[in-house]
Amino acid sequence: MGTSIKLKAGDKFPHLTATKLDGSSVTLGEPQGEATWQAVFVYRGKHCPLCTRYLNELETYKQAFADAGVDILAVSGDSKAQLEAHLEQLEISFPIAYGLTEEQMKTLGVYISLPRSEKETDHNFAEPGLFVVNEEGNLHVVDLSNNPFVRPELGALTRGLAWIRDPNNHYPIRGTLDY
Repeated sequence: MGTSIKLKAGDKFPHLTATKLDGSSVTLGEPQGEATWQAVFVYRGKHCPLCTRYLNELETYKQAFADAGVDILAVSGDSKAQLEAHLEQLEISFPIAYGLTEEQMKTLGVYISLPRSEKETDHNFAEPGLFVVNEEGNLHVVDLSNNPFVRPELGALTRGLAWIRDPNNHYPIRGTLDY
């Protein structure tokens, strides 16, 4: 088996871009608007009903993220056509991007899966990952899963990010000890 490289808490987040439906490029981990942090949600793709449910649930927490000063972006390895078709099942207003390459997935250190059949999808795809990038461009929170059933509970996540972002708490990046 090969060795996969995983980003570590505190690492400089890599410079990666994906494409939004309007054709514009978006840089992962670069907050938009008033936010100074960004939460990048890597999802499996249109073929995953759990991703559809999670992205729709994420929409209901959009304001809680904004209140914590955290912008949100979702991205997958889907094609433009797959994302367009997926939007028929999504009720979201946050930015979503497509075209994450397998090389970019490896750079992020997400788990990558082979499709079970052509019916599932036509490309290798990323398993769920969450990367919260702070105002210095460093990875403050990271969560990786090797399957669609394990993802951060969004209420706990938004409450935790609000607590971390409160300057009175002086909460450092956790999990940085090398071993």
